[in-house]
Amino acid sequence: MVTVTQAPDRLATVRARLAPVLEEAAEGVVARERDRRLPHRQVRALLDAGLGRARIPVEFGGDGLAWPEFAALLVELATADSNLPQVFRGHIAYVEDLLASPPTPRRDAWLTRLAAGEFVGNAWSEVGSGALGSTGTRLSRDDRGWRVDGRKFYTTGSIFADWIDATVDRDGETVTALIPTAQDGVRISDDWDGFGQPVTGTGAATFDGARVDDADVADFGARFRFQTAVYQLVLLTVLAGIAAAIERDAGTQLRARSRVYSHGSADRAQDDPQVLQIVGELGSTAFAARAVVAEVARAVQLAADTAADRDSTTHAEAVVAAEFASAQGQVVLTELVPRAATRIFDTLGASGVSVTRALDRHWRNARTVSSHNPWIFKARQLGDHSVNGVVPDFVWSVGVAPLAARSVEGADA
Repeated sequence: MVTVTQAPDRLATVRARLAPVLEEAAEGVVARERDRRLPHRQVRALLDAGLGRARIPVEFGGDGLAWPEFAALLVELATADSNLPQVFRGHIAYVEDLLASPPTPRRDAWLTRLAAGEFVGNAWSEVGSGALGSTGTRLSRDDRGWRVDGRKFYTTGSIFADWIDATVDRDGETVTALIPTAQDGVRISDDWDGFGQPVTGTGAATFDGARVDDADVADFGARFRFQTAVYQLVLLTVLAGIAAAIERDAGTQLRARSRVYSHGSADRAQDDPQVLQIVGELGSTAFAARAVVAEVARAVQLAADTAADRDSTTHAEAVVAAEFASAQGQVVLTELVPRAATRIFDTLGASGVSVTRALDRHWRNARTVSSHNPWIFKARQLGDHSVNGVVPDFVWSVGVAPLAARSVEGADA
């Protein structure tokens, strides 16, 4: 186990700043999900309270939290509203990429800007019949400089953002472009139609001659090497927060319940030993989820601590450990948390399924988060490593494989 030095006073300060925002976010989450109201005010309040600068070093205006501290905060945020940590996922990864990069005037300036409250969204994925490993979004030059044209989907958080961190094709090479959202060439839609995580701002971003500065175009291959672990860790904090909310809501509903069954085991639902056993199991799931997050966060912290020596054996081993830890956590929590979200209904009876209580959101949200980066492929990679020592390429893509593309062409012909 990796030992990480913590700063409890600093963490307590950040918690105190965020506490009223989390309280307000929790009070309105059911209405926002029911009415599909994007949490613009809550995102801005979180930025004003410093969530976006939590990992940024103090010398740049941040809080300098270590990953175990920051991950614990994200779990608390997800307990209040599971949509909100996912909104910040792209921003968190962009900050981490800056932290892992060698010091430059641009890097230092961006850390200062992000610490001051600017917000970065994400636009990597595309839908449709594009070839596996390719991107249809293009970066090209015209008489005004760089322009971006194309369409991205799953652009979580970008509808709230000042900037979009996008992957684009430049003459057959994948690069990243940091695109300002406040321009005519950028259109962001709230057209995510998933049954869970409905107000994460996960929809399409369309670029039509969007402008990008020279300094904001970078080689994708130079990105920080433990990025998949960071992206997955954020989703694990979401699952852990959902698990905590399930335990919380089970207790709240049971304490308010006056009706019991004639064939039950107590005169009050909150005293029924069979019901209490289930709630104990729900609490144990929440405990296990927090423990998984903490362990993955420690592994990610070691990768971050060694990132300055990018090509060293020590960093390579830390990256592998972080990636596999995040994958193992995903395999476990993908099963445990949706199961807990189903078992809460065993404690309440038919009244628990009332739409006004919205307890179904826990399963819908957990199942949706668990559908990102399918765990079955991660489990197979973990097994291949355990048995055969195989270390996979951790940066993967989605698209139409060459064999499938040939089959489609043959059918069309």
